[in-house]
Order: sequence, then C-alpha cells, then structure tokens
Amino acid sequence: MNTLFQRIITAILLIALLVLVLFALPPLASIAAISSLVMIGAWEWGGFLGFKQKRANWFYGLFIAALMLAVGSLIPDREWVLVVLRGSLVWWGIAFLWILRYPTVIKPPVTAICGVFVLLPGWLACVNLILIEPLGAELVLLVLVIVWAADVGAYVVGRRFGRVQLAPHVSPGKTWEGLLGGLVGAALGASLGGLYFGWPVAQFIPLGLSIGAISVVGDLTVSMFKRNAGLKDSGRLVPGHGGLLDRIDSVNAAVPLFVIELSWLQAFAAG
Repeated sequence: MNTLFQRIITAILLIALLVLVLFALPPLASIAAISSLVMIGAWEWGGFLGFKQKRANWFYGLFIAALMLAVGSLIPDREWVLVVLRGSLVWWGIAFLWILRYPTVIKPPVTAICGVFVLLPGWLACVNLILIEPLGAELVLLVLVIVWAADVGAYVVGRRFGRVQLAPHVSPGKTWEGLLGGLVGAALGASLGGLYFGWPVAQFIPLGLSIGAISVVGDLTVSMFKRNAGLKDSGRLVPGHGGLLDRIDSVNAAVPLFVIELSWLQAFAAG
C-alpha cells in the first residue's frame, strides 16, 4: 500500500475513533480512554532511555501512570490545574532553547524527567477540558483541529515551497516555509472554531497562531529525543505514522497553552 494513502486511511480511522471517544462516551470513560493513550505514549517514551530490554518501557509507563493518579487529585481545583499548566510553559520554553542548541548528549535520567514534563501537563489539560460542561468534548476537538490544521498547512506549504531548513539537526524535513504555512492553517482552524462557538474571531486568530507555534516545539522536542536515542519513530503502533507518541507530540505542547488562553478569554468576556 502507498505510504501516503496508508497515512490518510489511518488518520481518518483515528479521527473517527477520537470523535466516538469524545462524543459517544460519558466524560469519565473518555478520560479513561485518553489516559490509556497517554500511558501508551509513556511506554514509547521509555524506549528513548537507551535500554535494550523492554522492561524499561514498562517501568516508565507504570511510573507515568502513578504520577497521573497522584496529579489527578488536582483536577477538581481548576486554579491549581492552571498553576501546573503555566509551569509547563516554562518547560516548553526550555525545550525550544534546547532544540536550538542540539546536538547535545541527553542522558537517560534527564530523558526520564523530561518525559514527565512532556506527557503529564498535556494529559491534565485534556482532562480539564473534558470536564468543562457542556462543551468539554467540543473544546478538546477544537484544539485538535487547530493542531491538525497546522500540520496540514505545514505539510502542504513545506512540500511545495520549502527551502530553508527550520531545525536541520533535529528534523531536517521541516522548513521555515512550512512553519509559516502551519501558522496560517492554525489561524484558520481557530477562526472556524470561533465561528462555531459564536466567539469573536479576532480573539481566536492570535490563539491559533500561538497554538500552531507551540505545537511545532512539541513536535521538534519529541524528534530531538528520538534522534538522541537513534530512533526514526517512537514505535510502530500507528500504520504509516510510526508510534502513538509521533501523533500526540504536538498536542502535548498545545493543549496546556490552549487551556490557559481559554481561561484568559473567559476572564476577558466576564470583565
């Protein structure tokens, strides 16, 4: 099967499954499903630690699961959730600077700690969105649409016009032209979301641009750790796409910022 065709079919099936999880299941079941996906991502991150035995993957997956249970106690208190998510933005700023300085040797203990910063805030942000009544599922879908629109815009523009490499030591295929296309796509996706919810589109354009930008940092960060581990993909779970972590790398960075900016827009509207 043609690789591009395989990627398209897989993406359609994944989107259909995600819509089913978000809209057909009760919130707690949706949270359980998303938590399972994050645990699979954690299992794949365990492969970045450099150990040949798969026990490292299992131990790391269980480690993240234990942290999810511990951090889950914060979920009813939205202010504490926002504190954690704001703190996660510091990590993504560090990750951005790290990408600029790569190649550097990243040792297994550092990789293990960084995996927590990549996976846990994104999970917490998704759970927080799902529990927002009555629009939780729609809000999760909105941030995903923004990220997907950024991916599509970057792919189309990068393939057609890409010349100048964005981060050659981390992901040689990404270009500045593709980045600009991705930002345009993210802004369009956010604008459509604003129209759907009946919110001012002018407020959603900068939201889309910021989400598109940080989603690229999330993608490049996971690519950096894959390259450090000598891996092309995080796994083989998703046909044509590699591992699950390869599909949620952008989302892990985007969702925390989306929740923070949504709280700003709500505060602005209330004021």
